[in-house]
Amino acid sequence: MRNSQPNSFLFVFVTTLSLSNLLEAQSSIGDFISCVESTSDNFTAISELIYTPVNSSFLPLWEARLRNLRFNKSSTPKPSIIVTPDNEIQVRTTLLCSKRYKYELRVRCGGHDFEGLSSIADVPFVMLDLNRMRSVDVDVGNRTAWFEGGALLGEVYYAISNKTNSLYFPAALCPTVGVGGYLSGGGYGYLIRKYGTGADNVIDVRFMNVDGVILNRKSMGENLFWAIRGGGASSFGIVLAWKLSLVSVPELVTVFFVTKTIEEGATEILHKYQYVVPSGDRDLSIRVAIINTFIGNTTTQTINVTFQGLYLGRIDTLLPLMNRTLPELNLTRQDCEEMTIAQSSLALNGLPSDTPLEFLRSRETTLSMRTKSKLDYVRIPIPKHGLRKIWKKLFENEVGTGMLFLHPFGGRNDEISETSTPYPHRAGVLYQFHQIITFSDQASDTTPASLRRINWLRSFNDFIAPYVSRNPREAYLNYIDLDLGFEAGSYEQASVWGERYWKRHNFKKLISIKAIADPENFFKHPQSIPVFPTY
Repeated sequence: MRNSQPNSFLFVFVTTLSLSNLLEAQSSIGDFISCVESTSDNFTAISELIYTPVNSSFLPLWEARLRNLRFNKSSTPKPSIIVTPDNEIQVRTTLLCSKRYKYELRVRCGGHDFEGLSSIADVPFVMLDLNRMRSVDVDVGNRTAWFEGGALLGEVYYAISNKTNSLYFPAALCPTVGVGGYLSGGGYGYLIRKYGTGADNVIDVRFMNVDGVILNRKSMGENLFWAIRGGGASSFGIVLAWKLSLVSVPELVTVFFVTKTIEEGATEILHKYQYVVPSGDRDLSIRVAIINTFIGNTTTQTINVTFQGLYLGRIDTLLPLMNRTLPELNLTRQDCEEMTIAQSSLALNGLPSDTPLEFLRSRETTLSMRTKSKLDYVRIPIPKHGLRKIWKKLFENEVGTGMLFLHPFGGRNDEISETSTPYPHRAGVLYQFHQIITFSDQASDTTPASLRRINWLRSFNDFIAPYVSRNPREAYLNYIDLDLGFEAGSYEQASVWGERYWKRHNFKKLISIKAIADPENFFKHPQSIPVFPTY
């Protein structure tokens, strides 16, 4: 009985404090909305583009492009406000009102960011969802295209294919990836061996800086233009639109798939692949997918190695090339299919090649994205005994829940300086080594099975350290990984992850550009380019 008064007092105090915090938050949200309306010429239009947690559309909108479903749970910290602008004035208004009321600002394009940083934060934030700003304008005569920051790769591919089959953009595989985030991280894809990264083929930009001023390449200067093409544009401002240089492609290309098990010589074929594909014909790119599986109806495991090829030419030219390059694969005409390059974007994404091209415009993904990823770069071929050790390590994980992807580099990418853009993974990289674990069959990423798989992935990433790049061990910004760390109180802390993404020279240059472009560090997230007061 003696404890009842203190407990009651504590209850009243906590309840009052919680209510006070809630009222303060509601007041802040109201102030933000009033700010947006007062600086807009069309109050009604702008109010229809703002969503708060009291709106029935708020949660479905937040979930709509949260591509990695491991973050889609009630405990995930969500935005205080979602704004879906349809023009640049509304973007500026959102930016300035966020600054005024001290909200962090996160910009979401496609939502494929692997740690969900465009959709979640542990502080009050406004999510600027560019879904409504996705127009694409293709100029075949000048071999260029302008597209807005919210466009998806598939929408760009579709717009190009509607006008020509002999031009394309050297971008990535999945059509629901947001092009804005893709390019701001560098952007690799099947055409990297022929034309370099996506960012290498950006020629102009419309960009809003921290003061709401819209800049292009000329007015921003070459340093800032350099930084946003591979250094993560979200650290510097908001990309409103990109101008691309389109590249030449044959009207018909060839796609093929061949799967080999280790019993069928997959180890030997993959070992040779490391030597001949990255250094071979740059019209040929062969991605490799590796997974452990059961042999037939038995409980004995094997490794499936699938070679997924794109050749910028016809079958009749490809077959003799493969007989010279990798005859052990035994590629046949039956394994191959000719199609337009737009159709290849469907086929290489696991869809039938006769899927209507309109599917490229779909904003719904066919992938199950409840995953965790790691990424490395390989510069020295992994020896056969190393591959066999990797197979044994794969056998330790649950069948079919872990996958490895090898994406070949070389060719044109080797010829571009590692300081040409912030993306430094150039000469000497044989292939990109993507490791991924899925828990799509689990309720969340915290079930015992999910935790086992995540722990396995981390142990696998440690295990392959002798076989991947070092000093620094390289990683890819667009496959952002918070396991690498996110402290940025000093250069030494930030370099743990920053030098893996960009290497030392580029990271230091990005920091110096950030200090000029955003000295108060308004544009930030756990691995954004830091600002050091005494740097």
